[in-house]
Amino acid sequence: MRRIFYLLLLVIWACDKKPDTEIETWVPYDETAIIAKNADHESEYMRYKLIQSKVSDRNDLWKQIEPQISDFSADDYKRLKPLILEQDMMSMQNAISDSRLNYKELTQWYLYRIALFENDSLSTLNNIISINPTAVEEAIARDEGKSGDQHPIYGMPILLKDNINFEGIPTTAGAVALQNNQTGDAHIVSRLENSGAIILGKSSLSEWANFLCDGCPNGYSAIGGQTLNPYGRGEFDTGGSSSGSGSSMAANYAAGAIGTETSGSILSPSSSNSIVGLKPTVGLLSRGGIVPISSTLDTPGPMTKNVMDNAIILSALTGEDSEDEVTVGNSPEKDYWKSLKESNLEGMRLGVMKGFLEDSLYKVNVKQLEELGAELVEVEAPEVDLSGFLTLLNLDMKADLPHYFENYAGPSVELRSVQDVIQFNLEDSATRIPYGQARFDGIVNDSTSAMEFDSLKTRLMSEGRRYFETMMNENELDAVLSINNWSAGYAAVAHHPALTVPMGYEKDGQPKGITFIAAPYSEEKLLKIAYAFEKKTKAREIPADYQ
Repeated sequence: MRRIFYLLLLVIWACDKKPDTEIETWVPYDETAIIAKNADHESEYMRYKLIQSKVSDRNDLWKQIEPQISDFSADDYKRLKPLILEQDMMSMQNAISDSRLNYKELTQWYLYRIALFENDSLSTLNNIISINPTAVEEAIARDEGKSGDQHPIYGMPILLKDNINFEGIPTTAGAVALQNNQTGDAHIVSRLENSGAIILGKSSLSEWANFLCDGCPNGYSAIGGQTLNPYGRGEFDTGGSSSGSGSSMAANYAAGAIGTETSGSILSPSSSNSIVGLKPTVGLLSRGGIVPISSTLDTPGPMTKNVMDNAIILSALTGEDSEDEVTVGNSPEKDYWKSLKESNLEGMRLGVMKGFLEDSLYKVNVKQLEELGAELVEVEAPEVDLSGFLTLLNLDMKADLPHYFENYAGPSVELRSVQDVIQFNLEDSATRIPYGQARFDGIVNDSTSAMEFDSLKTRLMSEGRRYFETMMNENELDAVLSINNWSAGYAAVAHHPALTVPMGYEKDGQPKGITFIAAPYSEEKLLKIAYAFEKKTKAREIPADYQ
C-alpha cells in the first residue's frame, strides 16, 4: 500500500509539471567492436559474448526516471554538482541543514546523472537494473518530515543489489526466471527505511550472485547485461558478484549501495572499483529476503565511496531478524560512525602478509600504516585445507534457494528448486544462459550426504579460523592486512569480517584495495583502522570519464 500511495502522489505531481527534461529513446548500439577486442583477453572473465541485455529494454528505466526529473534541468545538475559529487553523507546533510540542498534535489540529481551517463553508448556501464518510481516523492516526504535529529542516512538515496527484496520493484538476481518476482521488503531494507533512507533502485550483479555459470564474466546477467568498470570500460574487470553496486558507487550514481557476499562478492567489486566495501561477520546482518547461495556464508554489507559512509550504512542495517536465527543475540543496534573521528593507529598491531610484500602498492601502503603509529608484524599464513568449499556452496544452495522460493519470493514465481530453474533456462538457452549453467548443474549432481556435509562445514570453519588465529594469536594482532579479495575464502569460512579500502592504482590505472581482516564482530575496530588509513592516504580518485 505504501508504494501505491507514493505512486498516486507522483502521478498527480508529474501531471502538474511541464517536462523540463526529456530523455532520448535508447537505441541498441553495435557492440561487436568491444566484444572482438576482448575475444583473446588474458582473463577469461573479460571475454564477453554480449554487452547489452537481450531481455530488458533500457527505455523502461527512462520511463521510471523521466517523470521524476520533469522539473530538474541541466542547470540544476551543474549548480548542485559541487554539493553532491564525491561528497560524503555528513557533508550532504550539512548542505541540507544550510538550505543549499534538499532531499528532493539530491534524489533528482542522482537520477539525472544515471540518465546522463547510462543513456549514452560511449559511457553506459550497465550497472542499474531498475529504478524506484516513487523515489522523488519519498524524498519530498523526507524534506517535509525532517526534524534535525535523524539518523545520518535519513534522506540518502541508496542502491540495492538486485538479489535483495524491495517492495515495488522485481527482485531478479539478474535471472529471467525471476524477472517478475514482486516481493515485500527484505529485513535490511526495512531497517534502512526505518532510518529514513530512500531506496533509489536496484544495481546489477553477476547472475545468481556468480553461482550460475563457470568461467563467465563477472558482472554479467541476462537481465542487466554486462556491467562495466568506469575506470576502464571493457579494460578492467568489475569484480563480482556485487558488480553493479561497485560500478555505480565508483561513478557516483547514489549516496551508498548494498552488496552481498558469500566469498569475495563485496570485496572483489569494491577493490576493483576503488571504493570501500565491508563484508561483515556472518550473523551481524539479516539475510531474510535475499536470494541466497549459502546460509552458512552469506551476508549483505555496505559499499561506499568512503569509510564514514560505510559506518553510517552499517549502523542502519543492524538489528535482529527473528526469521534469520543467526542474527538473534548477534545484531545489536550500534552507531558505528560516532567514534570514527577519534580513530588512530597508535598501539595497533597489524599483520603484514610476507607473500604480499612483492606487490609494490601493498608495500607502500604498509609503510603508510607504520607512519600512522601501527606496529607492523610480518607473518606467514599457515597451510590450511579448504577442499570441499564448492560442495559447501552446492549443498547450501540446494536447500536455501527452495527456502527463498517458499518464504520470500513473489506469488508469480512458481519455481521451487534449482532443478526447476535449470529446466526453465533450457527452454531458451541462447537468451537465458549464453554462458551455460555449469554451477547449477553441479548443484543438482552433488551427491554428498547430510552427514558428510555437516562434517565438511565443521572442518572448513575450523580451518578458516586456524588460518587467521595462528597469525593473530601468536603475534597478538588486531588485524591482518590483505589485498583486494585475495583472502576472501578464508574470511568466508571463518566468518571473519573484512573491510577493503582504496590503496591506489596500477600503472595502467587499474584500482587496488588494501583489505583489513579481524576477528568476528570486530567491525568497529576495522572501521576505525580504515578511517585513520583513509584520512592519511586519500587514495580514491574519481574515474576520469565520470567527473
